Amino acid sequence: MRRIHADLLLLLAAAIWGFAFLFQKSAMAHLGPVAFVAARAVVASLALLPLALIEMRDRRVPWASIWPAAATAGAAFFTGAVLQQWGLVTASVTNTGFLTALYVVVTPFIAWGLLGRRPPVVVWVAVVLSFCGTWLLGGGSLASFSSGDALVAISAVFWALHVVLVGRAGALGRPVAFTMLQFVVVAACGLALAPVVETISLDKLADAWVEIAYVGLLSSALTFTLFSIALRYTEPSQATIIVSTETLFAAFGAWLILGERLPLIAWAGAGLILFATLLVQLAPRRTRPTEKAVAAEPARETPRR
Repeated sequence: MRRIHADLLLLLAAAIWGFAFLFQKSAMAHLGPVAFVAARAVVASLALLPLALIEMRDRRVPWASIWPAAATAGAAFFTGAVLQQWGLVTASVTNTGFLTALYVVVTPFIAWGLLGRRPPVVVWVAVVLSFCGTWLLGGGSLASFSSGDALVAISAVFWALHVVLVGRAGALGRPVAFTMLQFVVVAACGLALAPVVETISLDKLADAWVEIAYVGLLSSALTFTLFSIALRYTEPSQATIIVSTETLFAAFGAWLILGERLPLIAWAGAGLILFATLLVQLAPRRTRPTEKAVAAEPARETPRR
């Protein structure tokens, strides 16, 4: 595969992730947030299971060594996904896409707290820009944000935590098995909680089968496979930049299909958030090459989400 082909695969993955917000939004007309997250995780787990079994055939890394990392990452993924889904009940797809992108700015600070890696000055600049962008996205007043927007913004913290946890799991060398087990944890949490907080029925699941299939198969299982292939032929830093275009695909899909429109001041805010995201991704890293590879590993898992 040539590098251009790998970049096109990454762009396809970004498009799938961006348009996934549309399906996540429409699913809320049929299912509760927890039930939908559980359903997508079940589908993703089953889709990845054959690949995980093939990956684990050499038995050099036992399943038991993967479970602890998968459990913690799965818990973070579940929390972020449920908050994001709850937010989508009232938040627009456009806002959700850009607010979710805040996880890129938050990630260095999570890594600082857990791994002791102090973020460079440029990250602090990105924080200021992203705050200003969020303020403008809300029309020049944070009070204009809905409760759904707030939930999506909070979910970005858990997506950032998930990124760090996945990065630490990269040393296991079993990305497919790890991801599959992670989705098993997400499914288990969702199946345990959904009957307690929501009303679930087979009819509701059937009504949302298109959304579940898209997010479970394409946005979860397929995109992970695409990343696994593409990152063998392109630089992780470039891959991360390409993937950040998912926010633009989300906004384009919302404009094209849902007719969502943003005022000029909100577009300025969205642009600042996107710029802050790119600033963090393009910032020089004070790490060794091996650490860069591990740090770049989470890009394969972005929410998205």
